[in-house]
Amino acid sequence: MAEDQEELLTTAQAAKVFGINRTTLGRYARDGLLKPTVVLPSGHLRWSLEDLRRQMQALRERGAGET
Repeated sequence: MAEDQEELLTTAQAAKVFGINRTTLGRYARDGLLKPTVVLPSGHLRWSLEDLRRQMQALRERGAGET
């Protein structure tokens, strides 16, 4: 992998980094609260950690997803 290319994470891997359940992350994507970096032809999602961090921060600032 080239140095300028970031590794894409599966939904489970990305959710683990943020300490949330993978179904929660998938639901946020399905509901349009978060946008995956790539959606594979199989429908599986892939996430850029840097991009997801930005999106999660924006989500927190908006107050969405809180219980």
